[in-house]
Amino acid sequence: MTKEKDPEKKPEVRFIPLIITIAAGIIIWFIPVPAGLHPKAWHLFAIFVATIIGFISKPLPMGSIAIFALAVTALTGTLSIEETLSGFGNKTIWLIVIAFFISRGFIKTGLGARIAYMFVRVFGKKTLGLSYSLLFSDLILAPAIPSNTARAGGIIFPIIHSLSETFGSTPDNGTERKIGAFLLKVGFQGNLITSAMFLTAMAANPLIAKLAHDVAGVNMTWTSWALASIVPGLVSLIVTPLVIYKLYPPEIKETPDAAGIATNKLKEMGPFKRAELFMVIVFFLVLFLWILGSRANIDATTTALIGLSVLFLTQVLTWDDIKKEQGAWDTLIWFATLLMLASFLNTLGMVGWFSDMMKSFVSGFPWMTAFLVLILVYFYSHYFFASATAHISAMYSAFFAVTVAAGAPPLLSAFALAFFSNLFGCTTHYGAGAAPVFFGAGYIPEGKWWFIGFILSIVHLVVWLVVGGLWWKVLGMW
Repeated sequence: MTKEKDPEKKPEVRFIPLIITIAAGIIIWFIPVPAGLHPKAWHLFAIFVATIIGFISKPLPMGSIAIFALAVTALTGTLSIEETLSGFGNKTIWLIVIAFFISRGFIKTGLGARIAYMFVRVFGKKTLGLSYSLLFSDLILAPAIPSNTARAGGIIFPIIHSLSETFGSTPDNGTERKIGAFLLKVGFQGNLITSAMFLTAMAANPLIAKLAHDVAGVNMTWTSWALASIVPGLVSLIVTPLVIYKLYPPEIKETPDAAGIATNKLKEMGPFKRAELFMVIVFFLVLFLWILGSRANIDATTTALIGLSVLFLTQVLTWDDIKKEQGAWDTLIWFATLLMLASFLNTLGMVGWFSDMMKSFVSGFPWMTAFLVLILVYFYSHYFFASATAHISAMYSAFFAVTVAAGAPPLLSAFALAFFSNLFGCTTHYGAGAAPVFFGAGYIPEGKWWFIGFILSIVHLVVWLVVGGLWWKVLGMW
């Protein structure tokens, strides 16, 4: 009798990237501390840089790297153990973790897919209309699903993939251009736009809000974020499919069968269920409190706790569902670590020191010129990052501080950098969480993906800086 062997597992530790990550931290640690900077700030910066390099090169899963960073921070005495673990008590962390839990309800009940198929049934008679139905499904779901990867990869992508195969569009037989490539590209790019439109639509957005407050005292609420993004966001959602339709047109222009497909899918799902009804009630409850709760001193994290409690009481979610939500617990670990590192870099003077050092490079320019240059550098430096969170953690505070030091209005700078912290994922097939899912389907060649991404990067910059800039002027942000 032969013993059955377990399938071979991919090693979790990649030693060469791990050595590079540790070496980078050690080298920076032993570089002489720059004048005017506290040694603890420099040593924490060394740990921070090594953590970011680890997040990019992935010698270990992000959670493992975060635990390693916490251990080094405490062991070296750079921070006390209480300070090292302080990120886990931050309400911003728990807002995004609890929002992850709430989003599980959309997937478990099937409500997310039902909403998408309802849009497809109404607007899916033409390929372009079909693409808009997917985008606006994403828009409806975005405020309550903080993982753009879960939204795009868990709800929108399966629907696109199913529609593409139904229309005979697959890379296996060379028919990817029929409709699949177009829908996949629109679905991915639209997800970045919806992620930019709400504080709770992307995991790192609350981190941005915390950093903006720590650096310059800017208060980015759920309502102010949504209000600032609504006009340029809607324009982007309208324009993006048109640009892709021009650059990479589908061979199938009419999709009269799409409505029938959606109708059949909805029939398979059956009538509206009790759990879905409770999910709708909770969705509108948390949305209402996120918008107006501040008037009753109910902050965003308290609202999330209320919503999750209602889902428990109505049995839409169980504690077993929460225990199995690996993405939320994983986010808790690495997010709390990043927030702690970023917060103490600011507290210990690292961000202020960098801002003062950079003033000389932009002091000779009008604030608007310096602002535009810094925005462009921040946006296109994303080619070097495989994670929006890593990019934000490494550069947001510093670039925000420098734009303010150059004379740019703090509110304008905070929000512009925040929105582009989502939109810069358009450039590559690795720069956002959902990108590998969509690119990995094999419908779009890498060169075409990058070309369309670059063109759309220009479109986003124009829309958000021109249309958005005028809207922000109306709002009094500058």
